[in-house]
Amino acid sequence: MKTILGLLICILFCNTLPNKTIKDLHFLNGTWKVENKQSYETWKITNDTSLEGNSYKIKDGNKRVDEYLVIKEVAGKIIYTARVLNQNNGQPVDFTMNASVTDKFSFENMEHDFPKKIQYTKLNDTTLFIAVLGENDKGFSYRMIKQK
Repeated sequence: MKTILGLLICILFCNTLPNKTIKDLHFLNGTWKVENKQSYETWKITNDTSLEGNSYKIKDGNKRVDEYLVIKEVAGKIIYTARVLNQNNGQPVDFTMNASVTDKFSFENMEHDFPKKIQYTKLNDTTLFIAVLGENDKGFSYRMIKQK
């Protein structure tokens, strides 16, 4: 009886958990500009299970890429990979999406020094709120506006 009750509770609970997929992130496709700065992030849907992007700045009319980004679905998990050119010896760092966070896309790697969380919140079709957080959720945040 306890086993059946436990199974029923699990089924009910599991059905209420968010089931985010990589397609939920397709809204990122395109170019986004940091509000009041010459910093950008661009994303391209590469296939049904991944997006590729980069972060760059425009200085004196020249584009300078700072980091390369990938979001991919692997074994039922969504992984955000950032490779910052002048950090971690240029090696990629993975952040796994925390599916229990329902109001944003929270990519987390609690073993990493900084950041530990990279969070994307879609405010509307043209505005994102990004939080880059470290220990005790301290860090920085900014808004991005979709470019036409």
